[in-house]
Amino acid sequence: MAGDNLTAVLYGIDDLRLEQRPVPTPNGNQVLLQMEVVGICGSDVHYLKQGRIGHFVVKQPMVIGHEASGTVVKVGKDVTHLKVGDRVAIEPGECCRMCNYCKEGRYNLCLKMAFCATPPYDGNLTRFYAHAADFCYKLPNHVSFEEGAILEPLSVGVHACKRGQVTCGSKVLILGAGPIGLVTLLAAKAFGATNVIIIDIVENRLEIAKKLGAHHTLLVDKNFDEKTIIEKVVQILGCEPDVSMECSGAEQSVRIAIQATKSGGCAVLIGMGKAEMTLPLASALIREVDIKGVFRYVNDYETALAMVSSGKIDVKPLITHEFAMEQTLDAFGAAMDPKSKSIKVLIHANPEWKKLE
Repeated sequence: MAGDNLTAVLYGIDDLRLEQRPVPTPNGNQVLLQMEVVGICGSDVHYLKQGRIGHFVVKQPMVIGHEASGTVVKVGKDVTHLKVGDRVAIEPGECCRMCNYCKEGRYNLCLKMAFCATPPYDGNLTRFYAHAADFCYKLPNHVSFEEGAILEPLSVGVHACKRGQVTCGSKVLILGAGPIGLVTLLAAKAFGATNVIIIDIVENRLEIAKKLGAHHTLLVDKNFDEKTIIEKVVQILGCEPDVSMECSGAEQSVRIAIQATKSGGCAVLIGMGKAEMTLPLASALIREVDIKGVFRYVNDYETALAMVSSGKIDVKPLITHEFAMEQTLDAFGAAMDPKSKSIKVLIHANPEWKKLE
């Protein structure tokens, strides 16, 4: 297939270019997708501004983007569950399927995981993209491409709630009201949490959290000490949280998550912060607070899709900005500008998309 395959390629720090690339040919187990919607993730911005995340370093030009949905335009010879015209959400990674992690159902830990827009693997902010068919999930007619793209960050929140065993009646503390904190809020409520407090240093994010159903919000200052914040959380929540979900990666926030959680509870670490931190592990030990990490998601896309499809979760309020593919640089500008008050910035890769006024 030949044609317009405009693609967003990251060449280095502050060097994001739009260029034409060949339309890929799917192998037997893949589908070729006309990309529809691709969201901008904090990791995309981090690669653009820093050129790396931990030991993942951009050493060669890399296609950006991994929160995505698309339309099947060609099907590999071995694909049976999808057909041309199907609308799909794309789980943006492919594991080896052979190692012990994959066989145990924890493929997110696969050492050979090829994850979109994580060096050295290309992402999917492009007009046409070939992807493993078994990591594409058919969207019901009433679920939009925009919602399909947001299934990616939502799956992180779903996975975090599973790891923390959030259930009916859970009292939950969420630290950080950025996109991941907000989808974690939505997931926690869908899993049955009945008392949720979310804290942040940015007031407008807490206003959105309140609209999304947070029972309590707490605006904190960077100069607040940990003890004061914990006391305020317990006072507002009416108890110590059963589960604390840390979504910022900030060291102080991680410390608060561990110390605020009730004895026998669980602190779930979602945000990616410094490689090494000073943490109150003795407190966790003597109070038997479980500390669990979250790395992306695993077997969570279908749960996320079911929650959106059933109406249990509404992700549309998260969408604050939308751009055409040709406006990709403007889209990243909006995602990085605090004055834009952006939450989720979406890019429409299909040239036929027209923004509704």
